[in-house]
Amino acid sequence: MSRTDAEILWEVACGLARTAAEVSRAPAPRRGLPPLLFFTDPARTPRPWETAARLPAGAGLVFRHFGAPDASATARRLRDATAAAGVRLLIGLDAGLAAEVGADGVHLPERALGQAQGLAAAHPGWLVTGAVHGADGIARGGNLHAMVLSPVFVAGGASAARPALRPAGFRALAVSAARPVYALGGITARNAPALIGCGACGLAGVEAIQAAFGPS
Repeated sequence: MSRTDAEILWEVACGLARTAAEVSRAPAPRRGLPPLLFFTDPARTPRPWETAARLPAGAGLVFRHFGAPDASATARRLRDATAAAGVRLLIGLDAGLAAEVGADGVHLPERALGQAQGLAAAHPGWLVTGAVHGADGIARGGNLHAMVLSPVFVAGGASAARPALRPAGFRALAVSAARPVYALGGITARNAPALIGCGACGLAGVEAIQAAFGPS
């Protein structure tokens, strides 16, 4: 029987999580990291709670509301879905909303990486991740629990204008990182296996994860 896209993505993500230390110099994380992160986007993932409910236990979801007026209601709906599924919930940038809904942490855009140390100190139980796009971001991400590096492959969304790192470029940056690094950007079930051995601690995505795990 052929494997589904969901099975391939989860298998690769878990394999990367197990073997990242063989490539990266990053110390073992202080708390277990989800091997797979689903990033929401108001335009591309209009009903993210449907995918959240179908993610495998142990995965994570990053809710990015970008100032949407229904952010609080959506976050609460996502908290209910992720709690039932055994999925970690991070809120993009908005620490106040994260505290309000009892999220498991926050995800910071690259421009806000300076907030990581203060957030981790104020909320010791939170997972704090952040977006990086090259060597400068990698160098500034030392106070995060994990970095999310993009784009690995040609991607849409905010990373569409950035050149793809490809597995070799990703590995070169991951090796130098002081924290575990997720791979994000253009990842699909077809190209995800090419990342094995690149030092990523897991996979992150938007549309590919929604397509693989969301309702058919």
